[in-house]
Formats: sequence, C-alpha cells, structure tokens
Amino acid sequence: MATFRDLLSAAKAQITEVDCAVAADHIGAGAVVLDVREPDEYDQGALLDAIHIPRGHLEAQVENRVLDKEAKILVYCAGGTRSAFAAKTLQELGYTDVSSLAGGFGKWKDEGRAWTTPITLTAEQRNRYQRHLLLPEVGVAGQAKLLASKVLMLGAGGLGSPSAMYLAAAGVGTIGIVDMDEVDSSNLQRQILHNIDRIGDRKVDSAKKTLTLMNPDVDVVTYDTRLDAGNIIDIISGYDVIVDGADNFPSRYLLNDASVKLGIPVVHGSIFRFEGMVSVFHPLQGPTYRDMVPEPPPAELAPSCAEAGVLGVLPGIVGSIQALEVIKLLLGLGDGLVGRILSIDTTDMSFRTFNLRPDPANQVTFANRDRIVIQELDGLCAPGLVH
Repeated sequence: MATFRDLLSAAKAQITEVDCAVAADHIGAGAVVLDVREPDEYDQGALLDAIHIPRGHLEAQVENRVLDKEAKILVYCAGGTRSAFAAKTLQELGYTDVSSLAGGFGKWKDEGRAWTTPITLTAEQRNRYQRHLLLPEVGVAGQAKLLASKVLMLGAGGLGSPSAMYLAAAGVGTIGIVDMDEVDSSNLQRQILHNIDRIGDRKVDSAKKTLTLMNPDVDVVTYDTRLDAGNIIDIISGYDVIVDGADNFPSRYLLNDASVKLGIPVVHGSIFRFEGMVSVFHPLQGPTYRDMVPEPPPAELAPSCAEAGVLGVLPGIVGSIQALEVIKLLLGLGDGLVGRILSIDTTDMSFRTFNLRPDPANQVTFANRDRIVIQELDGLCAPGLVH
C-alpha cells in the first residue's frame, strides 16, 4: 500500500518543479499564476495577480478560470506539496505547460520577492456574489471594484427601476438616485422599484427601501430634487457612471453638458411604445448625446410615454441592458456601446446596432470642457459654451 510520501514522490516525478528565480522568469514572460492554498492562507498574502482556486476545488473550477490549456502555468502553495499534486492534476486535465514552485510561498517570501495582501471579501459577501466570483473576468478583484464604485441613477421610474435593482444586486457599493416625484398607481405597470403600499411616498424613499432590502452592502444616496443648472455639477461629481432614465429633452441636454464637462460616462436609455434604444456616451472615448441628437424634435413629434403609452415590460429590457453596460464600464469588460446605438423593436423582436460618429459641428466636447457653461437650456438645445 502506497504511503503519502510515495504518492508525493510519484507526483513530483511526473511534473516540473522550478525554483523562485525560474518562477520569476516565468511570471515575467506572462505565465498564469495559480494559488491552490486555502482561503485563509491566501488572504494573508499572495503572489501578484494570482488566480486563487483552493486545491479541493481545482478539478471543478480550473477549466472555467484558466481557459487556455496551452498557457504557461505556475502553481504554488505554502511549501510545494499541494502544488505538486495540483500540477499533476492539471496535466491530467490536458494543460500542457505546468510547473510547481518548489518551496512554495514560504520560500518566495524568504527570498524577499514581491507579494501582496489580496483584496478580500467577507464570508457573507463570498456567498452572495459567488456566481460573480466564478467568472474569471470578475473574480474577487472585480467584485471589490464593484463594491467601491459609485453609480448615479437619473430617475427612479421605468428605466431606473430595473437598472438600480440589478446594480444593487450586483454589489455596486454606492447608488445615487435623483427624482422629485412621488409614487402613483399608474407607475406600477412598469416601475418595479415601487409597490401599492408606497403610493404617495416619495420615489427616492421607496427606491431606497427596495434596494437596501435587496442588498445591505449598497449605500443608497437620495436626491429628492429637480436636476437643474444650479445643482447638477454638485450632484453628479464623484460618480463613476450615470444612468440616464430621463423622460424629457431639457434634462438630457443638461446632463450631457455637465457629464461632458466632468468627463463622466452616461449610459443612455429611452423607450417609446414598443421600441427602445441604449447607447453609452463616454466623453473621453466617443460621441455624446449632442452628436446623436443635435437638436430636439418638435414636441408634437416626441410625445412622452404618458401621451403615447409604453409596453410595461419594455423598460425592464432596456433598463437591464443599461445595467449591463454600466457593469462592463466599471470592470472594463467586452465591447460596450460607446459609439454605437442598440435599437430594440419588440413587435418583431429585432435588435439592431448602428454606428454613431462625433458630429464635427458639436462644440460641447471634453476637449472644450473649460468653455462649457452649465445653464438652463432656453430653446432646449442652445450649446452651453463660452464664446
């Protein structure tokens, strides 16, 4: 019957072990660093940019965390024993270039090499966000970034409801909400932040109750006020992203000019009857709202939802896409809708994307930010520039 030492010797005979100097060369060449220690060990210190998968979960999780089976992988543990078994397992799973750090993290630290104290989550947070943590593109670092992020919702209505709820559920740490309305029974067909017991309550108060009950990690900051030229800079300053759920052109132009001046990206959404659209207006990366709509259409050609109606589920679709675009912005994931317009028609369930380019006649740009004057928009579309 084989002993533990026999099994360890057999494993080491089948893998490649490297010392700290060679391991450092591998890391410098872009190797994937895999930490197979227990969570309490990892929390006390780890190699830079290490992927953490405890040895007991390796077989179940590694193929979702390390997708390229031909990538160079450096595995380490505390002293080199668990990493040897882990390296053998990885080879059996089809990974072709795996090495184990002889002496492990202890030897690495003793030689005075670089390491860091990882960002940590509480046990409750690990459980709450575990589906995020399984995504290599998010992980603990990404979740911590979400928890440190600040997102402002312009409106707690049809678009703000699903956006705010999904962002709160995702763990965005601070959610600001601007709305000066109260809950009405006619809102409940689409504004899922609210319920029948809150009719007559201020919308910001109702929204805060819903979001804090959903996730105690979230700090909900309320602004029960009309957004205007006198307060918009103070309100939006310090936020990472703004979700535009406004239902009128003056608010959209005011938000555009202030966000361009401060360089804050805006995730725009709009709905009409059975149709919706989403775009991301990032002043530092692409076109903005004034590039898409240089001048507002006449009022008779742009009726509100109160005048034209809206299918109740439509804002749920559009608002959820807005929340997704916010998370992608915060985490730097994928290709967002900067410079693109996503158009949705629910009558034939079509999704079309159109390119949006900067308008050379638009002078309200980040490059001109020092000339932008935030002002009430008489005539709705007057550029807020100092001439």
